[in-house]
Amino acid sequence: MRLLLALAFTLIAGAAMAQNLPIPPNVLAAARRPVVMTLPGMDQAVVTKDIRYSDVAEARVAMDVYRPPGLKAGERRPAVIFIHGGGPPGAPMKEMGVYTSYGRLMAAQGLVGVTFTHRQGYPEGTAAGGADVAAAIAYVRAHAAELSIDPDRLCLAAYSLGGAMLTPYLRDAPPWLRCIVAYYPMMDLEASARHRAGEKAEVLAAWSPLRHLVDPGRKAPLFLARAGADEIPDLLPGLDRFIAEAIRRDYPLTLANNPGAPHSFDITGPTPRTLEILAETFAFLRRHLEG
Repeated sequence: MRLLLALAFTLIAGAAMAQNLPIPPNVLAAARRPVVMTLPGMDQAVVTKDIRYSDVAEARVAMDVYRPPGLKAGERRPAVIFIHGGGPPGAPMKEMGVYTSYGRLMAAQGLVGVTFTHRQGYPEGTAAGGADVAAAIAYVRAHAAELSIDPDRLCLAAYSLGGAMLTPYLRDAPPWLRCIVAYYPMMDLEASARHRAGEKAEVLAAWSPLRHLVDPGRKAPLFLARAGADEIPDLLPGLDRFIAEAIRRDYPLTLANNPGAPHSFDITGPTPRTLEILAETFAFLRRHLEG
């Protein structure tokens, strides 16, 4: 049933976005499901909501910060900044269950989770989304003291269409970026029929992660989770090209494959392999942010 709901969300939401139609309530309900793993203490996270991180004229552009309880004055923790993928037009994506639960899961492990809503990479434009991501990161680093964050120990975690937002950070990664996580990400925009229909070729080239693996510079360790039965058109072939190119160029890549799993497998069902990948992801985060 969860798999059917996930497929329904993908297909119905995609069609509605293309036609600017409202999303059916049952599909929205499915999208609000939390991550299938829970940890002790995640309900005790201290949450600061609706922080405006940019002055763009868009009501959704805000972030929530999830901190461990009991932090002392002046104490700072590493942070994971979550970059969402596509969703219903106008939806405050940071309110979706997947991101609220990820924020709490980070706090339960002694890290800070930062979730935020950016302008959608599709259909509003990939560059607009990228500008919002950059603004969110800049806000976190500039206000690190009041957010209890160590500005020099950050990780970016991107999901689905949010994979394109990683492009500027795959090449010559700044020193504060200790690691990157990407779940079922779109990594080759130039091969996506949907993107070619809605974006100029130069925009796709500028924001396609696959193209930017060729650039020299520092490479942040990347944990990449692949859904073996991903149903998003053109995503899986492009992702596999990205993986092959990353290996060819000796990129510091950790690959976790989930055989037969659908897109958004971290909210569709607690299979043994999904739980294993989540545990591996959290260990990766702690190793690179705290080690």
